Amino acid sequence: MTMTDPIADMLTRIRNASRASKERVDIPASRTKVEIARILHREGYIRKYEVEKQGNFDTIVVHLKYGTDRRAVISGLKRISTPGLRVYARKDGLPRVLGGLGIAILSTSKGVMTEKEARVHGVGGEVVCYVW
Repeated sequence: MTMTDPIADMLTRIRNASRASKERVDIPASRTKVEIARILHREGYIRKYEVEKQGNFDTIVVHLKYGTDRRAVISGLKRISTPGLRVYARKDGLPRVLGGLGIAILSTSKGVMTEKEARVHGVGGEVVCYVW
Protein backbone atom coordinates (compact mmCIF):
# COMPACT_ATOMS: atom_id res chain seq x y z
CA MET A 1 0.00 0.00 0.00
CA THR A 2 1.69 3.19 -1.14
CA MET A 3 -0.49 6.09 -0.13
CA THR A 4 1.04 9.53 -0.05
CA ASP A 5 -0.97 10.67 2.99
CA PRO A 6 -0.30 8.60 6.14
CA ILE A 7 -3.14 10.23 8.11
CA ALA A 8 -5.64 9.38 5.35
CA ASP A 9 -4.26 5.83 5.42
CA MET A 10 -4.92 5.63 9.18
CA LEU A 11 -8.47 6.96 8.84
CA THR A 12 -9.19 4.58 5.94
CA ARG A 13 -7.92 1.57 7.91
CA ILE A 14 -10.13 2.49 10.89
CA ARG A 15 -13.15 3.16 8.63
CA ASN A 16 -12.74 -0.16 6.76
CA ALA A 17 -12.14 -2.22 9.92
CA SER A 18 -15.16 -0.61 11.56
CA ARG A 19 -17.43 -1.40 8.58
CA ALA A 20 -16.12 -5.00 8.56
CA SER A 21 -16.85 -5.30 12.33
CA LYS A 22 -13.22 -6.07 13.16
CA GLU A 23 -12.14 -6.00 16.80
CA ARG A 24 -8.77 -4.36 16.11
CA VAL A 25 -6.73 -2.71 13.39
CA ASP A 26 -2.94 -2.33 13.10
CA ILE A 27 -1.55 0.97 11.83
CA PRO A 28 2.08 2.01 11.24
CA ALA A 29 2.90 4.51 14.01
CA SER A 30 3.91 8.15 13.96
CA ARG A 31 3.64 10.80 16.65
CA THR A 32 0.66 12.48 14.99
CA LYS A 33 -1.19 9.17 14.54
CA VAL A 34 -0.63 8.26 18.20
CA GLU A 35 -2.06 11.66 19.21
CA ILE A 36 -5.10 11.10 16.98
CA ALA A 37 -5.61 7.65 18.55
CA ARG A 38 -5.29 9.22 22.02
CA ILE A 39 -8.02 11.75 21.17
CA LEU A 40 -10.30 9.05 19.70
CA HIS A 41 -9.88 7.03 22.91
CA ARG A 42 -10.44 9.99 25.22
CA GLU A 43 -13.56 11.07 23.31
CA GLY A 44 -14.97 7.52 23.48
CA TYR A 45 -14.77 6.54 19.80
CA ILE A 46 -12.43 3.55 20.37
CA ARG A 47 -12.06 1.09 23.27
CA LYS A 48 -8.29 1.43 23.60
CA TYR A 49 -5.07 1.75 21.67
CA GLU A 50 -1.53 0.61 22.30
CA VAL A 51 1.81 1.16 20.60
CA GLU A 52 3.71 -2.08 19.93
CA LYS A 53 7.34 -2.45 18.90
CA GLN A 54 7.65 -4.60 15.79
CA GLY A 55 11.23 -4.79 14.64
CA ASN A 56 12.50 -1.36 13.64
CA PHE A 57 9.01 0.15 13.44
CA ASP A 58 6.24 0.84 15.93
CA THR A 59 2.65 -0.16 15.27
CA ILE A 60 -0.49 1.34 16.77
CA VAL A 61 -3.06 -1.32 17.63
CA VAL A 62 -6.51 0.29 17.77
CA HIS A 63 -9.29 -1.70 19.45
CA LEU A 64 -12.59 -0.59 17.94
CA LYS A 65 -15.74 0.06 19.96
CA TYR A 66 -19.24 -1.16 19.13
CA GLY A 67 -22.67 -0.59 20.66
CA THR A 68 -24.95 -3.26 22.08
CA ASP A 69 -26.53 -3.87 18.66
CA ARG A 70 -23.04 -4.42 17.13
CA ARG A 71 -23.13 -1.03 15.37
CA ALA A 72 -19.85 0.84 15.23
CA VAL A 73 -19.47 3.86 17.51
CA ILE A 74 -17.60 5.65 14.69
CA SER A 75 -20.20 6.32 12.01
CA GLY A 76 -17.98 8.63 9.99
CA LEU A 77 -14.34 9.70 9.53
CA LYS A 78 -13.40 12.35 7.00
CA ARG A 79 -9.95 13.73 6.13
CA ILE A 80 -10.20 17.50 5.69
CA SER A 81 -6.70 18.90 5.16
CA THR A 82 -4.65 16.99 2.58
CA PRO A 83 -1.04 17.40 1.45
CA GLY A 84 -2.33 18.98 -1.77
CA LEU A 85 -4.81 21.33 -0.07
CA ARG A 86 -4.12 22.36 3.50
CA VAL A 87 -7.16 23.63 5.40
CA TYR A 88 -6.62 25.97 8.33
CA ALA A 89 -9.07 27.43 10.83
CA ARG A 90 -8.58 30.60 12.84
CA LYS A 91 -9.38 30.58 16.54
CA ASP A 92 -12.61 32.48 15.89
CA GLY A 93 -13.63 30.23 12.98
CA LEU A 94 -13.18 26.72 14.38
CA PRO A 95 -15.45 24.11 12.75
CA ARG A 96 -18.41 22.42 14.46
CA VAL A 97 -19.13 18.85 13.36
CA LEU A 98 -22.83 17.90 13.20
CA GLY A 99 -23.74 20.79 15.49
CA GLY A 100 -21.40 19.56 18.22
CA LEU A 101 -22.26 15.84 18.03
CA GLY A 102 -18.95 15.01 16.34
CA ILE A 103 -15.42 16.31 16.78
CA ALA A 104 -12.90 18.06 14.57
CA ILE A 105 -9.25 17.16 15.23
CA LEU A 106 -6.80 20.02 14.73
CA SER A 107 -3.03 20.21 14.61
CA THR A 108 -2.11 23.41 16.46
CA SER A 109 1.02 25.08 17.74
CA LYS A 110 0.14 23.56 21.14
CA GLY A 111 -0.22 20.02 19.78
CA VAL A 112 -2.99 17.87 18.33
CA MET A 113 -6.37 18.58 19.95
CA THR A 114 -10.11 18.74 19.37
CA GLU A 115 -11.81 21.94 18.27
CA LYS A 116 -13.32 22.26 21.77
CA GLU A 117 -9.86 22.24 23.38
CA ALA A 118 -8.62 24.71 20.75
CA ARG A 119 -11.45 27.09 21.72
CA VAL A 120 -10.40 26.84 25.39
CA HIS A 121 -6.71 27.44 24.53
CA GLY A 122 -7.60 30.21 22.08
CA VAL A 123 -5.66 28.75 19.16
CA GLY A 124 -6.39 27.85 15.57
CA GLY A 125 -4.59 25.37 13.35
CA GLU A 126 -4.74 22.85 10.56
CA VAL A 127 -8.03 20.90 10.43
CA VAL A 128 -6.87 17.28 10.23
CA CYS A 129 -10.20 15.40 10.19
CA TYR A 130 -13.82 15.18 11.31
CA VAL A 131 -15.11 12.25 13.39
CA TRP A 132 -18.76 11.52 14.13
